[in-house]
Amino acid sequence: MKIISWNLNGLQSCVVNKSFLPIKDQKPDIFCCQEIRTKEEMTMIEGYNHIWNHANRDKYSGTAVLTLSEPNEIIFGFGDNEDVEGRLITLEYDEFYLVNTYVPNSQMNLKRKAYRLEWDYAFREYIENLILDKSVIICGDFNVTRSELDVFAENQRAFWQEQGLISDERANLEELLNLGLIDVFRELNPNERSYTWWSNRLNRRSLNRGWRLDYFLVSDDLRDKIIGMKHLTDIEGSDHCPLMLELEL
Repeated sequence: MKIISWNLNGLQSCVVNKSFLPIKDQKPDIFCCQEIRTKEEMTMIEGYNHIWNHANRDKYSGTAVLTLSEPNEIIFGFGDNEDVEGRLITLEYDEFYLVNTYVPNSQMNLKRKAYRLEWDYAFREYIENLILDKSVIICGDFNVTRSELDVFAENQRAFWQEQGLISDERANLEELLNLGLIDVFRELNPNERSYTWWSNRLNRRSLNRGWRLDYFLVSDDLRDKIIGMKHLTDIEGSDHCPLMLELEL
């Protein structure tokens, strides 16, 4: 099974610029998208079921999943129908749950830090319940790095103040992993610097001065099913790159 995850930073521009052609060439079984930022439901890749979770606010947030096989069930948000920012889609299959998420950003000056921390807590509770039932695969933009290894050194100047680096957000990610989840990229590449997001300013991407904000997390019972994972840094169209996970399922 091949799963691709990508923060699009706007679906419409990706469609116009034909950014999905290299994704189509990979022939994923499931394609998870974050930050679609539109209520328009455009065909990204022919032949896939398109599942949408739009934000109430136009041109903001939102997630989508493309899948070749129909899931048994689709859950939006935490199952309470109050996902007003369209940040979470869960697909249930016979053997596993697939969770696509776009975690809130604390934003400049940490204006939404309290909201972010509340969301982290609710997400951890939600995943804890899923794991009790069956295997879990989580992907998306978590808007946080795990360690200094995930940030280009120059970007660490205001270490404790920087969004995506503050200790609370990192601690919450570690608590999530402690439920019995594996950070697949770091598991396979314990010492490698590889980024998934680059600022659009000052040619950060061409200089590879980025952050690792996007993840695949899988429950520990899938450890032996992991074939490989890549950051598809050659695929452009967003300030994030796609991630691809292959599992033997």
